[in-house]
Amino acid sequence: MATTYFSKRNLQFLLHDVFKAEELTQYDYFSAHDRETFNLVLDSATYIADTLMHPYLKEIDKNQPELKNGRVTVHPKIKEFLKAMGDAGLIGAGFSFDHGGQQLPEMVNSLVGFILMAANNGMMYAGLSSGAAHLITSFGNPELNAFYVPNMLGGTWQGTMALTEPQAGSSLSDVTTSATPLPDGTYKIKGQKVFISAGDHDAADNIVHLMLARIDGAPKGTKGISLFVVPKYRPASDSPSGFVDNDVVSTGVYHKMGQKGVPAMHLTMGSNDNTIGYLVGEPHHGLPYMFQMMNEARIGVGMTAAAIATAAYYEALQYAKERPQSRRLNEKNLLDAPQTPIINHPDVRRMLLFQKAVTEGALALLVQVAKLYDLSHVLEGEEKENAFLLLDLLMPVAKSYPSEMGVQSVSQSLQTFGGYGFTEDFPVEQLYRDIRITPIYEGTTGIQAQDLLGRKMTTKGGKAPQLLFAEMSRTIAEASAYDDLKPYADQLSAELKRTQDVVMSLMPYAIKGDTERYLSDATLFLELFGIIVVAWQWLKQAIVARQALLTQNPQGDDLAFFEGKIHTMKFFFHYEVPKTLGLATRLKDPEVLTIVTEKELAL
Repeated sequence: MATTYFSKRNLQFLLHDVFKAEELTQYDYFSAHDRETFNLVLDSATYIADTLMHPYLKEIDKNQPELKNGRVTVHPKIKEFLKAMGDAGLIGAGFSFDHGGQQLPEMVNSLVGFILMAANNGMMYAGLSSGAAHLITSFGNPELNAFYVPNMLGGTWQGTMALTEPQAGSSLSDVTTSATPLPDGTYKIKGQKVFISAGDHDAADNIVHLMLARIDGAPKGTKGISLFVVPKYRPASDSPSGFVDNDVVSTGVYHKMGQKGVPAMHLTMGSNDNTIGYLVGEPHHGLPYMFQMMNEARIGVGMTAAAIATAAYYEALQYAKERPQSRRLNEKNLLDAPQTPIINHPDVRRMLLFQKAVTEGALALLVQVAKLYDLSHVLEGEEKENAFLLLDLLMPVAKSYPSEMGVQSVSQSLQTFGGYGFTEDFPVEQLYRDIRITPIYEGTTGIQAQDLLGRKMTTKGGKAPQLLFAEMSRTIAEASAYDDLKPYADQLSAELKRTQDVVMSLMPYAIKGDTERYLSDATLFLELFGIIVVAWQWLKQAIVARQALLTQNPQGDDLAFFEGKIHTMKFFFHYEVPKTLGLATRLKDPEVLTIVTEKELAL
């Protein structure tokens, strides 16, 4: 049965039936777990979501953080939430036993995030602490680990990722925050950071920034960037409390379109020449270190988008079942007949099927990527390399497809409500505002597209797409064994060929070094590639559903669930996959319309 904001049945289906999470327990690192422990963790997250998060969805949106007298106040439930997460061990669940974690697979850990964000994405705090702490455990020295990580995983200290600067935006090579070496091995930090989520608030006793800065004399560009721990309060033996203010000033809090429960801060370091930072790892290796957190965060952003869209879908579904309006189109003249629920109108049904196809397809892709993340850590040799290549290839899609299509999905949720959706009477207007940031977080869609086409498709002679197409071909062969699935298997096979044709038509530009032309429509390629990958995910789900129908003799809700999966797969192939025709036509079109030329054209 579905809760009001996600389907536990679908999570179980994806985790256990489609992606077989228990297979991971054969590896030593995950051997302490089994199906029962995975389910207990998800139940624990659901309890926190049901009791401390979802009931306060609107309240936290309406009472956004405020900056007064240098102090940022947030809704008091956020402190309760962080304590509950820390007490349950959920902030550090994916960490090793050595670092106080549960060695939980990312497959399960990421679904914890999905549940929490479906309940209330205005409480997006714990994942930031987890990602920041993981950077310290991966690259920090024992002293940093011992001092910072336990409090961050315990929910009493907040972690952040402090990258963006006013003049740099996504161009991290232009970071100018400086780090001046001191005799004791620490660094004086000076500069500004903007849009720092959870960058200051009163629900935590300390804020621990994982901050990019440039050591004096460092090389220009990304090769000169280092990573530092920069806390709001730093340890001081001569202070009665053991801490002193670290001269990290909250200069401003951004008032946002959505996700209003999480403060986005403008921070200034070194106003009084007294901000101390602690180097993480080696000098000038900051960006490769940070990419670890960014990749984890990209899965997290995809999960957040899928979660918000899922919550909106279930709101729309419930409303469509309950809202009577007009009669069926073939019964328009039967004015004495009672009005029918709007779910019986074909166009409303189309909107709901679109939402279901997007949200459940996106979630399947994210679980697939999370499993590759786990396998890339426990496999060895060539298998390990192949898992990582697949993970790396799919990462831009896992971040961008749920985000971009999630925005469209929530728009259709709002449309299902008609005029009521535009009011505050229902939560979909808030969810529409909330999800809009996800195509921007952790690298915009345009950046993800350039990463996919410009790097991931061509690395190691295109080995990653070859591996992916081989995986998809195995699914196609398996689906072809079922008469009702074979047409869709054939369709996906044709789409693989279309994608390869597109790549071959673009490759000459890359070979001759015309990178701007090669990548000019990279976002359209990412869209095409995303549709194909999610079609693959739907075919995988349909195979498992068909097998269950043939072997389990399901009844009642189970029967409806499996038949619903196959029906939604068909919808995706009939309504979404044909969009690749137009995208491929444009991608192969030699006419260039977006590259700046010597002749100035009006825009």
